[in-house]
Amino acid sequence: MFDNPMFYVFPLAMLVAGAMDMLTMTIPNRICLALAAAFVVAAPLAGLPMDQIISHTMTGAAMLAIGIGMFSLGWMGGGDAKLLSAGALWVGSAHLLTFITHVTIAGGLLAITMLLYRMSPISAYPLPVWAHRLHKAGHGMPYGIAIAAGALSVYPQLPWFLAFGS
Repeated sequence: MFDNPMFYVFPLAMLVAGAMDMLTMTIPNRICLALAAAFVVAAPLAGLPMDQIISHTMTGAAMLAIGIGMFSLGWMGGGDAKLLSAGALWVGSAHLLTFITHVTIAGGLLAITMLLYRMSPISAYPLPVWAHRLHKAGHGMPYGIAIAAGALSVYPQLPWFLAFGS
């Protein structure tokens, strides 16, 4: 069980994206591109029929369009929009609402945590540079953490978990 390497692609990529966002406030394009490329390989290996592959692709494209709109309005970072789209590609329309709901809840918890963190006096503590940067008000929020949390919480419901986990 869980011996197929494809089982780990989605969750590991999401974990790396969330960690990179926390540490650098950027989500590298190569992570989102790797997720898209891995989907192209994983979908047929998991036995997804062509109509479901197309549906997943359309879901990812629609989420990218929405993400670009949110980015243009200043509501979301570009990396967040791309990661959300890559997540939607893997999640598909059947689980999209659950994914978005989990991302939203995780985002709310992240926002509360960030507000509390920014209210705490940390200047006297020897913290890493990234921790000091996150402490500064007006420096955004690493929403990739919330996207990764939403993706990981919905992953056990996805066909990939069932196909590659056994």
